[in-house]
Amino acid sequence: MSADVHASVTRIADLAGSDYAVDPRPTDEWATGEYVLARVTRRPGPDVRVETPTGRRVELMEGETLVGALGTRRATRGFVGGWRDAGEDGRLHVMTGGGVLGRVTSASPFGPAPVEIEYEGHVVRDGDAVRMSEHGLAAADVAHDTPVVLVLGTSMSAGKTMSGRVITRVLVENGYDVGACKLTGAGTYGDVLSMEVAGAEPIYDFVDAGLPTTVVPEPTFREAIGPVLDRMQSADVIVAEVGASPLEPYNGAAVVDMLDSEVAFTALCASDPYAVVGIESAFGCSPDVVAGIATNTTAGVDLVEELADCSALNLQSESAKEPLEAMLLDALGPSV
Repeated sequence: MSADVHASVTRIADLAGSDYAVDPRPTDEWATGEYVLARVTRRPGPDVRVETPTGRRVELMEGETLVGALGTRRATRGFVGGWRDAGEDGRLHVMTGGGVLGRVTSASPFGPAPVEIEYEGHVVRDGDAVRMSEHGLAAADVAHDTPVVLVLGTSMSAGKTMSGRVITRVLVENGYDVGACKLTGAGTYGDVLSMEVAGAEPIYDFVDAGLPTTVVPEPTFREAIGPVLDRMQSADVIVAEVGASPLEPYNGAAVVDMLDSEVAFTALCASDPYAVVGIESAFGCSPDVVAGIATNTTAGVDLVEELADCSALNLQSESAKEPLEAMLLDALGPSV
């Protein structure tokens, strides 16, 4: 069998290019990261798209089948829910553009309604449910000593991916071989693909590690994400994005701890100036630069620099490129 659409979370298992069976299973046998097939029961709004394994975004049609992965989301500006919230009626939702599936229990009124789907069964090979964890990266025996530019946020949609792309471009233009990764969040492919457009190679994210989202127990997260960091050591510098906020249940704080000795520069993307003070208070230190939504205007820049012990730059402005370049080169030294 083959579904009409395979979401981007299936890219590590090559489901779109192979045959598989579909086997309905009771909810008490479900688990995080298992691939399931569902049918769209209500056509979403015209602006709602789902990523394919290549990152292309397509519109879903009522009656089409979709393969995604069971997961959990805790978005402050999007959907909250997960597969554990599913009932026996089989009704689920598409909770991310990458195809993370679960039952939405709370949603922001300022975003689109979730795509409504109906569970039809698990994707099965040789009688066993196909799981993302079976296709995640394996560990490699390498030292972790590559310097890291860490891109954090005070919330989701604070400007992290755009800032990471600008930072990547500046580093590439200065002769660095840049590897880029997104280490926490909810599964979509577009974020790391935007880093590739800016010149990063290699690119990886937590989906490559076998996780649909990083709302998982911390030991599970640490074990899964280690091989991603292994693959980044071939670069001169790593641009690492931490999705959402490190204070949210996506294991961002675990990333900060895991990378602590390698971080050479930290960019904090803030939703507002006061959120910068909150992050400084929570972690007891200041970022090297504040960017994101809080710096969209000069008023925001001025307030950040008044409240916090750090510089602020609007990275969407060409005028920010020169001071950003100076900060990065001062932290990293010239490329070799």
